Amino acid sequence: MAGVVSTERQHEADWVAELRKRGYRLTPQRQLVLEAVDSLEHATPDEILTQVRRTAGGVNISTVYRTLELLEELGLVSHAHLGHGAPTYHLADRHHHIHLVCRDCDSVIETDVSVAEPLITRLKQEFGFETDMKHFAIFGRCRNCSAD
Repeated sequence: MAGVVSTERQHEADWVAELRKRGYRLTPQRQLVLEAVDSLEHATPDEILTQVRRTAGGVNISTVYRTLELLEELGLVSHAHLGHGAPTYHLADRHHHIHLVCRDCDSVIETDVSVAEPLITRLKQEFGFETDMKHFAIFGRCRNCSAD
């Protein structure tokens, strides 16, 4: 339990430093949104709002969207589109990963970007194209659904 508290304090210190460096401060709303993104991992704005409202019932969805937009511009959160619905958000300081999304059971598997290195290299060499794998999702069927 002590490790969890220490990690939470470290995240908060990092968030304060990053925001201050760019001329912003860690407001209560920003902290609640960051904490929700951190604890929920791949969460939609509605899921983040539900989590935030557990502490601050007066926060509305437009505040969550504006906060997520700012936090993404500042490089603290990142989003990915994992289906037809709203984007999902996670902390940007976590390793970059590709999302493998099962069309049957909706499970999401994270894999390191290095798995796609041959594709990244080929796109760069042949097209001069720089990829942004933070937003990348591959759709298919997971191992369990493929076995059925």
